[in-house]
Amino acid sequence: MKTILVTGANGQLGNSMRIIAASSSDRYIFTDVNQVDGVDTTYLDITDFDAVRRMVAEHGVGVIVNCAAYTNVDAAENNEALAEQLNAEAPEHLAKAMQEVGGLLIHISTDYVFGKEPYNRPCKEDQRGTPTGVYGLSKLHGEQRILATGCQHVIIRTAWLYSPFGKNFCKTMLQLTATKPQLKVVFDQVGTPTYAQDLAEAIAIILEDYKKASPFGGRLEGASYSKSGIYHYSNEGVCSWFDFAKMIQHIAVELGVQGSEHIVQCDILPCHSDEFPSPVTRPAYSVLDKTKIKSTFGIEVSYWTDSLHRCIAAINL
Repeated sequence: MKTILVTGANGQLGNSMRIIAASSSDRYIFTDVNQVDGVDTTYLDITDFDAVRRMVAEHGVGVIVNCAAYTNVDAAENNEALAEQLNAEAPEHLAKAMQEVGGLLIHISTDYVFGKEPYNRPCKEDQRGTPTGVYGLSKLHGEQRILATGCQHVIIRTAWLYSPFGKNFCKTMLQLTATKPQLKVVFDQVGTPTYAQDLAEAIAIILEDYKKASPFGGRLEGASYSKSGIYHYSNEGVCSWFDFAKMIQHIAVELGVQGSEHIVQCDILPCHSDEFPSPVTRPAYSVLDKTKIKSTFGIEVSYWTDSLHRCIAAINL
């Protein structure tokens, strides 16, 4: 298989893909605009189409896994142009680059493409996007631009991503419960957490499937990948952010993580979203239906509390 290029390599999913690559026989290149001391990362600005094309040509890239994005939901409301550039224009550059060489783009999108309408059942891939803010709208535009290029693609919408890497809700709750006597967490936003390592492993399964379909080293000669499309992936189950926080507390105490003697004493209380003023309304219900990705690729999806347990154990090492 030709080289697999991973963008946003120093983020949560990018770092999880590094773990996948460590046991893979495929050649990976990890790129980011942010450089981290001691971490092998190639600089690539994906908003520069010419730079993307050069990288693809020079390294024989046959697959791009796009983990890069502008993800600050609140800040996006005042930075619409930047959100569009990173979440819509840049993915189009990657898609065009893969279209030119007959390669595959695996692109990570979000449950925030939904939310404006009052859903009460898991969202399916063909459901109309109704984003509530600039972030979700820019991600929806990214999906649309990818589709318009006609490239081979697997677009994966995910939700509530967490991991041992970077900043995320799980790590923030571990820190806050260890230092605060009381916390309020919203209970009127419902979805499903996603352990980044589980998502990376699902991507690895998709890559193996693509390899079987592309015997010419990551390029389908005169054909297209029959499984191109939009898919949903999160862990199984449903919870609110309040439920998520309570479970983080419970597992941290069970595993005896650092500060657990204080974590157990923190009183976590449910509250309404309007108690935390925000420039954007977040989806009240954005549970993703994963039937399609499970049936298409044979992916088994872990229950969210089981994955959370594994993540906190990894953080505690």
